[in-house]
Amino acid sequence: MTAKFELFKDAGDKFRFHLKAANGEIIAASQGYTSKAAAQNGIASIKANAATAETEDLT
Repeated sequence: MTAKFELFKDAGDKFRFHLKAANGEIIAASQGYTSKAAAQNGIASIKANAATAETEDLT
């Protein structure tokens, strides 16, 4: 199994997604979106930007 995004509706009727690792663990959780399209845009943004995102160490 590879990593995957899971798109779903929460109890408050908002769209959310999880990014799950290959072992099934949730490694990222989204905010609540009012539309499915907005949640899908959030997924697309992560796919487009995460690979080049810098890490800021605040420790």
